[in-house]
Amino acid sequence: MITTKREHTLGIWALGLGYFIFYTPYSGLIKAVSSGLLSHGERVSGFVLLPATVISTALVIPLFITVMGWWKYARVRKVFGRDVHLPCRHTFLSGICFATIIATTTLAYSFKGVSIIFALLLMRAGTLIMGPLIDRVFQRRVRWFSWAGLALSLAALLIAFLDVREYQLSVLAVVNLAAYVTGYALRLPCMTWTAKTADKRLSIGYFVEEQMVAMPTLVLVPGILALIGRGAIMNDLRFGFTHLFSGSFVLPGLAIGLFYAGLGIFTTFIFLDRRENTFCIPMHSCSSLLSGIVASYILMWWLHAPRPSGVQIGGVFLIIAALLVMSPLHHLPLYTRQLREAIAEKRLVMVDFVGRQPANAQLSDSPATARFITVNFQAVRDVLRKQPRGSQPS
Repeated sequence: MITTKREHTLGIWALGLGYFIFYTPYSGLIKAVSSGLLSHGERVSGFVLLPATVISTALVIPLFITVMGWWKYARVRKVFGRDVHLPCRHTFLSGICFATIIATTTLAYSFKGVSIIFALLLMRAGTLIMGPLIDRVFQRRVRWFSWAGLALSLAALLIAFLDVREYQLSVLAVVNLAAYVTGYALRLPCMTWTAKTADKRLSIGYFVEEQMVAMPTLVLVPGILALIGRGAIMNDLRFGFTHLFSGSFVLPGLAIGLFYAGLGIFTTFIFLDRRENTFCIPMHSCSSLLSGIVASYILMWWLHAPRPSGVQIGGVFLIIAALLVMSPLHHLPLYTRQLREAIAEKRLVMVDFVGRQPANAQLSDSPATARFITVNFQAVRDVLRKQPRGSQPS
């Protein structure tokens, strides 16, 4: 009887590492520029910085898709008799939400009185709670280590929140946070319903269609607001657009947009992984919180920014514990038992002595002239591959 089983690769951990690598300079550079650490105390408004960052992101992600040859994965529809790549309603909504998330994330780090860690805490608290709720709605199985990782992540957030005394949230910062959380509250269900499967072509197609909407929206909406030019925010946006070739903030802004393009690609595929949201969201949160700690220390050593507190470092240890619980280490007892049984039954043959025959071996009765050793790592993979109950080896 042929049985099927769920198999998960370690690819999501590589995505988490890539996300961490890009998020660290992204968050640190925003805080350094907006708080004046790079310009001798001269602060730069997040809204002034936003045009350069969104233009950079909107150029890099489509370029990445082009280099990868991924446009072909988008849906094709007939428009006036011609084949045109068009998103479906789920990817259209998701693209609007992703553009909102990009802009609000950049702005979150630029508000006065909000540190990198505090901004991360506010944003990640909302998304962590969504995971089990979305899985519940879509009736997805949540495994024990996902619950454990979620609990440890929430505990790390709670500990860090207890340390918050001097930070202040303006009305604008609260509105920005609400827009960010709303973006994820709509984007994650669209992903789960449409493309959170093992089909990589479907996941790539979802990503491409989402960017077809997100990237134009990311530039057009701030551009329209800048054209209107009423009020401080719109005037800051106008200043950012009109000084794209002369402002001292432009190069850092372009770099910030480049870093977001990288982390945006990695985080999208973390969420599109077929594992349950209760696993993927803590993975995303832990990676970004670790990057926030690293960025804070870099700013402290390099630009004499405030030092992260001991309580925040304690939260980091909980995050590391969460990552260890969710990692393949929770399968260690199973792997140990399977290896022990395979050795006892002589099913594990890793090292072989192979005879090398001369070139004219078929015409000669001469023995092998050399012997060498081969190491069979596939034997270990076969033993460690989990077998479902009741299945018979083929």
